[in-house]
This record gives sequence, C-alpha cells and structure tokens, in this order.
Amino acid sequence: MLMIPLQPGEKFEHFRIETLVIRTSMTTIYRATDLRTGQLVAIKIPHPELECDPTFYSRFQRELSIGKKLRHPGVVQTMAEDDLDQLCIVMEWVEGKFLREIITREGKLPLERATRIAINVCEALEYIHGQGVVHRDLKPENIMVGENDRIKLIDFGISGAEGARRLTFSKLSNAMGTPDYISPEQIKRKRGDARSDVYALGVILYEMLTAQTPFNGPNPFAVMNDRLVNDPDPPRELNPEISAEMQEIIYRALERDPENRYASARAFAEDLAHPERVVVVDRSGKREGKPKEKPASILKKILSYAMLAMIPVVILTLLLFAARLK
Repeated sequence: MLMIPLQPGEKFEHFRIETLVIRTSMTTIYRATDLRTGQLVAIKIPHPELECDPTFYSRFQRELSIGKKLRHPGVVQTMAEDDLDQLCIVMEWVEGKFLREIITREGKLPLERATRIAINVCEALEYIHGQGVVHRDLKPENIMVGENDRIKLIDFGISGAEGARRLTFSKLSNAMGTPDYISPEQIKRKRGDARSDVYALGVILYEMLTAQTPFNGPNPFAVMNDRLVNDPDPPRELNPEISAEMQEIIYRALERDPENRYASARAFAEDLAHPERVVVVDRSGKREGKPKEKPASILKKILSYAMLAMIPVVILTLLLFAARLK
C-alpha cells in the first residue's frame, strides 16, 4: 500500500516528489517533477483508505474525466496520464495563491482588484458552462490567483452536467458544496445549473469586498437556512467604498430565485465591467435594515428539517420490529 505522505525526493510513478502542497481529509497534493520532461506538475493522490470507497472513487474519477475535457486558461489543466498504476490526478503546476489565502491575509480587497478577479472567474465559468459543466463547489479554496490576478478554477470533484439528476438532502453535506456558498435551489434539493455557480461567485464577491460571508450561523444547517429566510447585511454598510451600483450587482447575483439572478456568468461579467450602466433598484424594505429572523425561529426550522429526515429511520425501525414479532 502506498504510504502517505510521500517524502521530498521520493519517486512516484515517473515523477519525483518535490514538496507537499496541501493535505486535506481525502487527498494530498504534491508539487512534483516529471522525470521524462523535467516539467513541474501537481499530483493529487487520494488517501489509500478511501480508494475502496465507491462514492469517493466515483467523485475522483468524475473529477479526472471532467479535467481532461476542459481546456481553458482559467481552468487548471489535467494531464492525460493513462498509463499510471496508482489512482491520482496529474495537473499543470500553477504559480500563485489560493483566493482563500489572499482574503485571510488582506481582509477586504480593493474594489478594483475584487472586480478584476470576479470578472476572470466569470470568464472561466462561461467556458465550463458552455461545455455543459457546472462546478457546484465554487469557493475561495478552489480558485487559484496568479500573476496580474489571472485565475485558475480547480477541484471539479462534485461537478456535474447541467440537467443531471438532483441529489437528495441526505447527500447535501458531502456532495453539494460548502454551506457558505451553496445556492438556495441546491438547499431545496433542486437541480443546480449555471446560475448556481453565479450565486456562489456572488457570495465570493461579497466576501472579497467585506471580508465576511453574507450568511452565517452556529452550524452548517443554520448557515444554509439563513439564506432561505433572511437577506444579507447591505455590503455598503460593511464597506463604504462599495458603490450603489456594485451593491446592486451583488444583490442580483444573490437573488434567492434563480429566475431573478444573472442568467449567465457573461451577463454578470458585463455588469462588473460596466457598473455605470447598472440601474439601481430601490430595495428599501426588502434588504435595507430588515431585521434577521430570530435565532429561536431558525432553530425551530432546523429541528423541523431534522424531524423530517428522521421519518424514514423511524418507519424502517418499526418495520424491522414488526418483522421480528412474526
């Protein structure tokens, strides 16, 4: 069995490990040198104990398949390594930092820079959506920022084709993205499409400009519920440098109903590039100063969700008990 983590200088297939880049709960990513070409690459290797997990294996293979399909400057390139014995994904090595690192280190980003990064992400999203792919887990951890704020989207592990079957609520936590960035329709178990990625980017833009996400709570379910029943704090209250037009752009990206949201990443990018053309809508009474739902009410909703989720378990238990009585 492969021993993880690998050590610098150790050989893996036809690569030499240089450094460990990041280790997550499921995979480890290394910077390595291709001994055949001398090229630097990134290698994502799953933890050995997960290789036999059907769900994880399917997700990993999906990421590999989608990665080979996509070819765009804003998407990390996956190498076509079909002769490897070990399960892994070999990608181009990208010099840069994760957007998460930048936000954590710098806090609120200058308006010009946040806009530039968001437009670059829009361009990459427009491409993958054109290929019939929805990212579904867009977040600062999955955006690499390089020179001149050019970006690379990474981690297509839970991506899917537009129109693919929806996932059940029980799979929400591990197959539908990160709670801070999930769209309302995904929370409601509806199919996510390109507008779900637009929503996630709206959250990211809000975070880049205010150094906080628009919705919060003591646990993931509370965070997801917050966006279903409450409106975010007006970003201009958190950062006075945000113009009324930019705030309107953020609001349009964060619309609960996808029908009212930007229909495409391209439309989102056009408003970001030309905010002077944006007509500011009077949202007083809807967002400005609107009190958030009381924690007790949110807790009641969370408990109701939990009770609904327990119904199948109770029914199954009763059936098993009845079967034993026969």
